[in-house]
Amino acid sequence: MDNSTTISPRDAKWREELRKSHTAKERMAIPRVQMPELDPAYRVTCNDEVNQGLSAEQAILEATRCLDCPDPQCVTGCPVSINIPGFIKNIERSDFLEAAAVLKETSALPAVCGRVCPQERQCESKCIYTKTRRPAVAIGYLERFAADTAREAASRDVETAPLQPTTGATRVAVVGSGPASLSFAGEMARRGYSVHVFEALHEIGGVLKYGIPEFRLPNEIVDAEIRGLRAAGVEFTADCVIGKTLSYEDLMEMGFKGVFVASGAGLPRFMGIPGENYIGVMSSNEYLTRVNLMGAGRPGWATPVIRGRKVAVIGGGNTAMDSCRTARRMGAKEVYIVYRRSEAEMPARVEEVRHAKEEGVTFLTLHNPVEYLADEKGRVRAMRLQRMELGEPDESGRRSPQPVEGAISEVEVDEVIVSVGVSPNPLIPDSIEGLEVTRRGTLVTDPETLETTIPMLFAGGDIVRGGATVILAMGDGRKAAAAMDEKIRKS
Repeated sequence: MDNSTTISPRDAKWREELRKSHTAKERMAIPRVQMPELDPAYRVTCNDEVNQGLSAEQAILEATRCLDCPDPQCVTGCPVSINIPGFIKNIERSDFLEAAAVLKETSALPAVCGRVCPQERQCESKCIYTKTRRPAVAIGYLERFAADTAREAASRDVETAPLQPTTGATRVAVVGSGPASLSFAGEMARRGYSVHVFEALHEIGGVLKYGIPEFRLPNEIVDAEIRGLRAAGVEFTADCVIGKTLSYEDLMEMGFKGVFVASGAGLPRFMGIPGENYIGVMSSNEYLTRVNLMGAGRPGWATPVIRGRKVAVIGGGNTAMDSCRTARRMGAKEVYIVYRRSEAEMPARVEEVRHAKEEGVTFLTLHNPVEYLADEKGRVRAMRLQRMELGEPDESGRRSPQPVEGAISEVEVDEVIVSVGVSPNPLIPDSIEGLEVTRRGTLVTDPETLETTIPMLFAGGDIVRGGATVILAMGDGRKAAAAMDEKIRKS
């Protein structure tokens, strides 16, 4: 969608009239904007982005809803502490590029966050509108609008105050190129460091590339953010596995004064039930990586992938939603989400659940697989499901699912995608002597600085958290950058 910053005479008059609405009552009377979306029948046939973005008029009208609170709690709900009222008020004034500049002060990836962050559970959940039972200001939509407008302006050679390349003598290394790494790299570049990012895969972007489908986050958006970091002087090396290609000792010998490890949590978990080794049963990590990063199913790509007709996805998180929606686009006629709790307790974003339903996915909530059955060739042909009911809350506060005695059903499937969690790959912990890990395999860090048990080796993102959101990983990157900078300056 063209979010042009050109103002026609009619637009100028309309915007001036809009600005006259200054009272809180008038602002609160404006309904929350609805994001234009592709039709479900069309979008399951392609990988085009589902959410189409706001027009300039829609963005300005939505920005006008912001009450500019004297104590904006929305900022406290943002893991990277974006100046939310600051960028929104710039949109209201039609200064879209300045809005993007405000975002860039604290976020290295605003176009990404505007698309994939769970704003409804973070910044928007703190919006003062929620106290009046009105819909929160659409902060995520506005973030996306400002970032996209700046990117389009840059492509037209409009000045967008890009980051300046760094030539600092102090070198720091980054392991991995996902959201925590890119956030750390951008922050350290701003602080004058020479930053080098090492990525194990052949594409830069980490989980943003291999884990999130293009219908939710187009690769061109990620690539544009990476180009901005390159312009800031950040160097990238792909196909380099730290712990194999290069050791930690190699990095020290290369002159890096600090290392930030954010290699993610790419080791899939399974449930340990009979039949998980049958042909056609795979992890969501493998499935999404084959399709998103390795081109499986696309013309000219040789990467194999099973194309099930009746597909079951086990889990209720965003990765499960990505997997079931990808299966529909890969030609599956019947797709099931199997989740042991109720829909209300699903960790997936409400929008992702809605999109999956619109695209024809059937939700089998309060069910849990207990066994997979195979045909004579060893390929999965069915799953046996245990019906569940909710008992008392568990340690996370959610009601624990309990099996209903004797309530077992069998559902025919020819592909199963397991999305029940991930763990960090042990490669880096095993390759660095003295690096302490938890029983879950995550790295032990100082909660205030994110420094590990190895001096000047910091870590963040999923390798510390064990699986979290993009924005929480980015928050780790900023925190670690500030702490490493302080320690280097004091040394």
